[in-house]
Amino acid sequence: MNAQIKPQDLRDIDHWIFDLDNTLYPVSANLFDQIDKKMCSYIADYLGLSHAEAYKVQKSYFREHGTSLRGMMENHDMDPQPYLDNVHAIDLSVLKEDTQMNAALHQLPGQKVIFTNAATNYALNVLEKLGIGHHFSDVFDIADADFVPKPEPAPYDTVISQFDIDPKSAVMVDDIARNLRPAADRGMKTVWVKTDRPWAHAEADTVTPDFTTTDLSAWLAEVANLKPSAH
Repeated sequence: MNAQIKPQDLRDIDHWIFDLDNTLYPVSANLFDQIDKKMCSYIADYLGLSHAEAYKVQKSYFREHGTSLRGMMENHDMDPQPYLDNVHAIDLSVLKEDTQMNAALHQLPGQKVIFTNAATNYALNVLEKLGIGHHFSDVFDIADADFVPKPEPAPYDTVISQFDIDPKSAVMVDDIARNLRPAADRGMKTVWVKTDRPWAHAEADTVTPDFTTTDLSAWLAEVANLKPSAH
């Protein structure tokens, strides 16, 4: 954490930009494991490959293009919408209402926006299960980004323009460290929700978040002054 900044200093932030998956709910929910398997199955069916071959393609495109979807679009002219509908049709029953986060978001000043590489309908379903959807004014999804994913710079600029954000009065929260770098480069404060997933740590040594937490609900509660600061 930047030693010059304390959570209490964020009470006057105008915009909070939140990632969705593994950020607003615990990584232990393993939702992405479901999505990952459906991605592999869809690619296998689309390209006529075995699951083992499709998995290699899926991960190769993720590394080369930022998302497997973008790789399939650029290399195979795949229509993104059926893919997005399919891979996000998962079981969300593992998610529970997060009363602490709900209370913190209620107290937290500023507009709150979701910025996700997923699809809006899926994001809204997740937010509903968590009981926090009413706190967010907008969802900026992968289609809004013209299918250019984080951490590519372009969608960050679109988010800033579309929602009339002053980066110096904004905070971005994400579980993938490298996704915070473009936000920091534009002047935003950054919060890394650190998990045990190795891929979320990729390029972490090139990023210096202002804050790091393993429990976003508790951290937001502190920022919202719902309990005494530990700092």
